[in-house]
Parts: sequence; structure tokens; C-alpha cells
Amino acid sequence: MTSVINVNLPEQSYEIVIPSVLDATQTVSYAKAPSSLDQLGQHMDSLKLGKKVLLVSNPTIFKHFGERAIASLTSAGFEVASCTLPPGERYKTLNSIQKLYDIALENRLERSSTMVALGGGVIGDMTGFAAATWLRGINVVQVPTTLLAMVDSAIGGKTGVNHPHGKNLIGAFHQPRLVLIDPNVLKTLPMREFRAGMAEVIKYGVIWDAELFAKLEASKRLDQLRYVKSDLIHTILTRSCQAKADVVSKDEKEGGLRAILNYGHTIGHAVESLTGYRLVNHGEAVAIGMVAAGQIAVELGLWQKEDTERQNALVQKTGLPTQLPTGVDIEAIIEALQLDKKVQAGKVRFVLPTEIGVATVTDEVPSDIIRQVLRGM
Repeated sequence: MTSVINVNLPEQSYEIVIPSVLDATQTVSYAKAPSSLDQLGQHMDSLKLGKKVLLVSNPTIFKHFGERAIASLTSAGFEVASCTLPPGERYKTLNSIQKLYDIALENRLERSSTMVALGGGVIGDMTGFAAATWLRGINVVQVPTTLLAMVDSAIGGKTGVNHPHGKNLIGAFHQPRLVLIDPNVLKTLPMREFRAGMAEVIKYGVIWDAELFAKLEASKRLDQLRYVKSDLIHTILTRSCQAKADVVSKDEKEGGLRAILNYGHTIGHAVESLTGYRLVNHGEAVAIGMVAAGQIAVELGLWQKEDTERQNALVQKTGLPTQLPTGVDIEAIIEALQLDKKVQAGKVRFVLPTEIGVATVTDEVPSDIIRQVLRGM
């Protein structure tokens, strides 16, 4: 059964398409399994897009799924060029974007053309930003291949690259024409990357969806895909995507409500940046940030201690870190927070939970409280 979630926006609405995941007990090999990647060309053809396509991926993902995606696009009548970029947050730079521009020029991409992001959050962010800025904006289709990208970064139109002094400081809002999610590709996802995606899933449970949070609590194990039942994977994908779609539909460009999606990201981004995007991945940093934000909320009297303990237990069950990496300087984190995109009038804005499923945004968090909490981690 395929789930279709609508992201309703004033200028350009689009669909998130999620087929059912294969049952973990099925022995069919991935190469022979039915795949929504085989319908990529069909879905794009129905959108009446121009025929020129640039498929962007990284070498590992392209080796697994590139030929399959290209075959689907070609069979639907698209002219396909491809480009692979190195994996990893440290390559999410303007230099990588320049490579995409060069290939777009070489293949004469037009305003009706489409860039297709086949990969995780890094590929999705860079492809989206290149599409937003090439010829002042061409089509982009997101085909996420990591759990984190499926439930978060592929949806909502946030695109961008990193500046040496901060994450995602260079970017644009550019909504995709389609988000096509194939749950079966998760079977090739490294365990650490699966856990990283679960951080964003827990986030939705804390800030928006108490029922999702309860379903995660009821699962015995969440640290590896093989221990998570297929119906729960489908629930994780659909409820997380629905939460993101609901928030984005109400606030496309983060004028208010959408800021709650940054739960765990304020301190998380600082940790990522200070460790050079090498020591912890994005999901691990968000997990650390959620633990910190939860405790800040307790210290400010916004959240019950029992709720932060429930959150932290869920983070631990997923195999994600709850403590700062060794050697990270707390004063450096405080300083890095001032470079966060969410700073307004010199004040750092924090997303803090008030109950499971509800969060608020505040800039009234004293630096002493932040230091106190970080020292306890």
C-alpha cells in the first residue's frame, strides 16, 4: 500500500510518495525487489517537466541505485546526465556547487529542466541549492536514500551549504516538485546512519506527535533496522513526513511555527561545526542537542523531569549519544551559538519542549543555564 502525503503551499504544492516497506522476513534480494525507484520516471513524467535531467548522487549510492534510477528516467523519455559528489558534511561547500553548475552548463540545462537528488541529506541540500540558483531556479526532485533525509531534509525546501564558520549559513528555500521515498533502500543503510535518522524521528515525537513517541517507546529495540518491524518503519516514515508536511504547510519559510523543527539543532549544529563534521554526524549531534535542550527546559521550569528522562531513555534505546564529545570546549559552544541562523537581535533562540508532543520557541535562556547544563553532559 502506498501512502501519499500532500505538502500544501500557496505557490507550489507537492506530494510525498511512500510505498510500503518490504517485510524484514522476506528473503528476496534487493536487486529483485519491487522498488519505487522503478517508477521515478513515471512519477516525473506526470508532472510535465522538461526532458533534460541531471541526476546527482554520491559514488556509493550511485553504485547501488544510480543505474536503476537512470533506466526509469530514460524509459520515460528523459535525457539524463549524472554527477557524483563525495559523501560527507565537510564536502557540502560552494566548491561542490560549482561542479554542479559546470555540469549543468555542459549539458545545457534549461529553466524547464530538473535536478534529481538521489542520496542523503548532504546530496539533497546541495542539489536543492544548485537547482534554486541555476538560471534563478529550476525544478528539483528529492529521492532520499537515508532515514534522516526521508523524514526530514528532503521535505520542506530548505537547501544550502556550509560556511567554514557555521552550518547551512548559505542557502535558499526551494521546494521540490516531488519527494519519492523508497523504504526498501534502507536495507543498504549503515547502522550508524539508521540511528542518525532516528534522532529526527524522536524529535517529531517530542515536539509534535505524542502518539509517535509512544509507539517508539513501545518498541523493544530501535538501534538497528533489522529489529524494527516493517509496520513500525512505515509508521515512522508516514507520521514523521506528515508532521513535517503539517508544519511546513503552515509556515513555509520559518516565520514562526516552523522554528520548532530545529529542536536539538541549536547546540547540535555548534557541536557539528566545532568537531569539523568528522567526529559526530548530524543525527548524533541532534541527539546531544535534544538532551541539552530537554534539560534546559527542566531548569527553566517548562518541562517535567520525568518527560526529559523518557526522552533520554528513547535516545539511549536508539544507540545515540547523550553526552558531549570529549574535548569539546563549552565556551566555544557558547560562542558558536551566536553564529546560529536563528539568532535574532543578538539573542539565541531555543526550541524547548513543554510536554511530550508540544514545544515552544524562546530567546530567554540565560547563558549561565546553558553552561550549567553542558557541564553536566
